[in-house]
Amino acid sequence: MEITLEAVEKVMDQTGVEFKVAKEALQKTDGDVDAAIKLIQPDMKDIGEDTKAIIDRLKKKVEEGNVDRIQIKKDDEVVFSVPVNVGVVGGILGFAAAPWALIAGAAAAFGLGCKLEVVKKDGTTDEVK
Repeated sequence: MEITLEAVEKVMDQTGVEFKVAKEALQKTDGDVDAAIKLIQPDMKDIGEDTKAIIDRLKKKVEEGNVDRIQIKKDDEVVFSVPVNVGVVGGILGFAAAPWALIAGAAAAFGLGCKLEVVKKDGTTDEVK
């Protein structure tokens, strides 16, 4: 079956993947849009579960106390850093999930080679794995 731009765009809209990924999924499924979407979605579910696990481990580190900030590093360069009190303020305002989701989402966005760390009040760091 011929793979059309319309089919690729539909897969992209439904899954949020890039053009190349959508096209490859359509090629594997002989142009079947629904099958291509189903082929991509299990991978997306795994990302969500990984993100949830990271959030849970991060929350545990913060609950243990003595944490000043949370940062994301890639190649030993800090690309994102947020004070823990921002997360606490967010929780008080009713946005408890937002800071955690933002941090985990940012970590996922940077992909492989990214480290999520908690910076303790004494300046030492612990990597969240």
